[in-house]
Amino acid sequence: MQPFHHLLMKAHTAMRKCIMTGAAAYGLTAGQPKILEFLSSAGIADQRTIARHCEIEPATVGSILTRMEESGLIERRREEGNRRSLFVTLTERGSEAAAKTAELFKFGEETALAGIGEEEQNLLCRLLERVYDNLRNAEEYRDE
Repeated sequence: MQPFHHLLMKAHTAMRKCIMTGAAAYGLTAGQPKILEFLSSAGIADQRTIARHCEIEPATVGSILTRMEESGLIERRREEGNRRSLFVTLTERGSEAAAKTAELFKFGEETALAGIGEEEQNLLCRLLERVYDNLRNAEEYRDE
């Protein structure tokens, strides 16, 4: 059996390829699908919140958001009472792209979990959450 880290990285790469192949057909680039998914559920968020939730560096999120704004997927604006932060929302076109992205994520999950029973899927998700928490809380990982 291959080492855990290798299997996890291979699974991540395969899932990313599965999703990004479809996303590229919609004109989306790396990082945009998960931002669309997040904004679709959050409604509105500032750049820092998006970066934290999507596990993307704030500067990188800024450049992704600029491309998304140029493509008409999002709009950024200041909220009353908060002059420091720009808040991001989906445009109508962005909402349509988020719906297409949701279909891509669903397809990726269905493909990845084919032949795996519901109980095993639930266990796998719980274990991956624990793996993520362990890594996130490790002293070597902390950068905040």
